[in-house]
Amino acid sequence: MTDDAPIRPRLVLATTLLPDGPEGLERLREALSAGDVASVFLDPTGRADAAFQDFCEAAVPIVQEAGAAAIVAEDTRCAGRVKADGFHTSGGSIEALGEAMARFSPRLIVGASGFNTRHDALEAGERMPDYVLFGKLGADGDAEPHRRNVELGGWWSSIVEIPCIVQGGGDLATLPQAIATGAEFILLSRAIFGEAEGVAARVTEANRLFDEAAVVEAA
Repeated sequence: MTDDAPIRPRLVLATTLLPDGPEGLERLREALSAGDVASVFLDPTGRADAAFQDFCEAAVPIVQEAGAAAIVAEDTRCAGRVKADGFHTSGGSIEALGEAMARFSPRLIVGASGFNTRHDALEAGERMPDYVLFGKLGADGDAEPHRRNVELGGWWSSIVEIPCIVQGGGDLATLPQAIATGAEFILLSRAIFGEAEGVAARVTEANRLFDEAAVVEAA
């Protein structure tokens, strides 16, 4: 964010906690039907290669039919096979980001995470990704967002035009801390999928908090 225009962030989800099979897919459908979701990170953590491929093949059409972008993390072959909308690399490697940009951009959305200092983040930004994520898929076990992610997201949003995603905490009650960074996108996983029941209600509540913050900012 490089001007004083209010930012109404959009919700990004990660599938880290979703189980394989129909149960996980149904929770994903529930989330996507309950309010605005910009994109979904399909996270391979905890899944064997074949299981992740199967999960993505089933999940990508669900995400896309809901009007969101399906972004596959880490597995380039899977991203191509399932016709994902984007690819994410999370190792904090400038070289890996550059390779992904050369291979996939602009055909796919390309972004990265793992940059834990301002210097590294700016160096990543020089590769002109579609976004930079401050956070780590699956690392939202605490109720509050990680302080470093909040600080980096607020700094980035104030000076850099490339959008950023800030990882929120595991409890929706702390979502205002992530919203206050001015980031264009907020990533949630545990705060939405941490319990099997109430997924839709939590997506609705996240969007209500986004709307509320935008109104306050514009006032």
